[in-house]
Amino acid sequence: MRRREFIALLGGTAATWPLVARAQQPQRVRRIAVLIPGVAADPENQNRIAALQQGLRELGWTDGRNLAIDYRWVASGADDIRSAAAELVALAPEVIFAVGSPAMGALQQVTRTVPIVFAVVIDPVGAGYVDNLARPGGNVTGFLLFEFGIAGKWLELLKQIAPTVTRAAVIRDPSASGGIGQWAVIQAMAPSMGVELSLINIRDAGEIEHDITAFARLSNGGLIVTANHWPLNIAN
Repeated sequence: MRRREFIALLGGTAATWPLVARAQQPQRVRRIAVLIPGVAADPENQNRIAALQQGLRELGWTDGRNLAIDYRWVASGADDIRSAAAELVALAPEVIFAVGSPAMGALQQVTRTVPIVFAVVIDPVGAGYVDNLARPGGNVTGFLLFEFGIAGKWLELLKQIAPTVTRAAVIRDPSASGGIGQWAVIQAMAPSMGVELSLINIRDAGEIEHDITAFARLSNGGLIVTANHWPLNIAN
């Protein structure tokens, strides 16, 4: 090959090097974080994760390829979930998925800038997570678990199941904001259904046993359990 042809070939090859280098660079990996109260082996939690991963795949995001997902499962107390929230924020994810009010509350204490999407939260406005449902504001958005009005249906169902019920004990976790709204709806419905209500605020397992035993001494009674943060709150 003549020198001039060789130089031209070399120059042409060199010109393609940046293109080849760019083509060989790995795709940018995005990072998201997931905070879930409970244990990974719980079937309900597994279903949630499977649904999350499927939805991400449908949008073109695959864990281990162009996406890294950091999970934290917390099955103990409030201090542990706050610690897990801080760990996830320290990883600098681009968005955090929070399941339940305890996870959402812990994350909001740690960051006001990282975008957070919540699910399984009953009253995000009452809890102070968002300004309102139409325009959440801040760094938080998500999905309501259900409307407070469904609490009235619980009382209706209780009467359908046991028409002789004239007394109902409403079990409420006073630290769960959703329980306040549900209690208000049940109170509004009770007179029209001829049911006398007793409110049982729970803070520990011994309290539940004592109060329910006392309530059960009289006949024609039923129980309604409103939203609570999670079983471990009862055990604290």
